[in-house]
Amino acid sequence: MAHAELPEWARVNRAHWDEKVPVHVASEFYDLAPLRAGEGRLYPIEEAELPIIAPEGWNGLRVLHLQCHFGADTLVLAQRGATVVGLDFSMPAVRQARELATELGLDDRSRFICADLYDARHALPDPEGFDVVYTTWGTIGWLPDIAEWARIIAWFLRPGGRLYFADGHPSAFVFDDPSDDQPAALLDGGPARFPTPQFGYFTSEPFDLDDPADYADADAVLTHSRTVEWMHPLGQTLTALVEAGLTIDFVHEHDAVPWQMYSVLEPRGDGLWGWPATAWLPLGMSLGATRR
Repeated sequence: MAHAELPEWARVNRAHWDEKVPVHVASEFYDLAPLRAGEGRLYPIEEAELPIIAPEGWNGLRVLHLQCHFGADTLVLAQRGATVVGLDFSMPAVRQARELATELGLDDRSRFICADLYDARHALPDPEGFDVVYTTWGTIGWLPDIAEWARIIAWFLRPGGRLYFADGHPSAFVFDDPSDDQPAALLDGGPARFPTPQFGYFTSEPFDLDDPADYADADAVLTHSRTVEWMHPLGQTLTALVEAGLTIDFVHEHDAVPWQMYSVLEPRGDGLWGWPATAWLPLGMSLGATRR
């Protein structure tokens, strides 16, 4: 899909993510030191579940990482022996991923392609029979058509190939931080500003948002602050994958996510953020699926 053909929502979101790249690369949130030391790690949720996806390890597997950002997680899998292709719609992110791959000596096992996700079949016209499609954390909310997303995944997987997907739980995306004039709620650990309902779970129309803040750097003020995002109920996502030809192997719900989704969340010390007391509702979800 040529740049001029991109719909407005894609142009707006791409400008937003283009600006995020240098902020994220320089942030402590994306700590690249372990990766540079040859000991790259994923978040605990993925580390616990990926052995289900690749029970014999990653050596020799062909992996497609959709919406890979600047490739840090892609290259973790390459360090473990996989041959990886990362795809992202941000050219600054792809350039950074290529530079990082060269720095780490992983050029021979990695390739990064700049393309809109919905143009993936044209960017990689040979489906190549990937063993694993991997896509995690903050991905499908930027996409209007979840059924096409699922069909693209199925198209790239070889028969018997596996999908691993993790993201914020859609029920958590109904909420947002309260307004400044809302009184604090009393939680088990004391007063806290509990998130309040803001968005409809079954809303099919996009949310046009404007927020200059960035989850990776509290001091960042983004110029391209506008985004266009969508809600995808969990049942909709699961059904789309089944209809595209995948069998769901597991669905897990989590009480933590890798970023401070709400201001009330607290760091757990393992890279995840969770509730300060009672786990009020799921914050994250993950699934594995196999192409039939």
